[in-house]
Amino acid sequence: MDSLLALAVDPAAWIALVTLIVMEVVLGIDNLIFIAILVNRLPESYRDKTRVVGISLALIMRLALLSTIAWLVHVQDPLFAIGQFDFSIRDLILIAGGLFLLWKSTVEIHEKVDPNPHPEKTSKLAGKAASGFVSSIVQIIIIDMVFSVDSILTAVGMTGELPIMVVAVVIAVLLMLVASGPLAAFIGRNPTIVMLALGFLLMIGAMLIADGFGAHMPRGYIYAAMGFSAFVEFLNMAQRKRDLKAGDH
Repeated sequence: MDSLLALAVDPAAWIALVTLIVMEVVLGIDNLIFIAILVNRLPESYRDKTRVVGISLALIMRLALLSTIAWLVHVQDPLFAIGQFDFSIRDLILIAGGLFLLWKSTVEIHEKVDPNPHPEKTSKLAGKAASGFVSSIVQIIIIDMVFSVDSILTAVGMTGELPIMVVAVVIAVLLMLVASGPLAAFIGRNPTIVMLALGFLLMIGAMLIADGFGAHMPRGYIYAAMGFSAFVEFLNMAQRKRDLKAGDH
């Protein structure tokens, strides 16, 4: 208890907490985009439930990882080597997650650009909402695992205080939960944003694979590219709205 009180009155602890919350939120953007695209494929009655369950699982997974910090610090220790590449548990998780994102994004993009959609397939999927819900949760768990490991390792590297990491993770995930609904609705209303988001996931998947092979790319460059692309798309959306209004007059 005394140690918690000492942290509560320590300005450095508060600075570390705020910094870690911001970092966790930024790292959670990838997860949010994936969940938003996934839930928009489900019937509307299942979307909120899937978002809440998926993000809640992310919180549980991150808190579980925090409880195993003594083991977690060793996930970056090399397990084996192939040629000049050393692979750790973290590397294998990142590579598997990157491949999963590449596969999922490619499948989604193919369905979006398919000139011959299959209405019978859509009707079958609509008739299996419950199985779609379970499938979505499984996919969210897979991607949660990848992003949770990366997120917690970042937290461990920034501060050695477990209470600060726990509070930061809880606050960051709650902010993700609040933002996930509006983000999913916005993506659902704007088809071009869906394609842009899928492009982001392709880039993130490739980055995870490269990271797993030891080619570490600063996240700032990735997010700067994503932010610039989103800004250009918002300008395009504003132009389209202006043209529609001009056409109505």
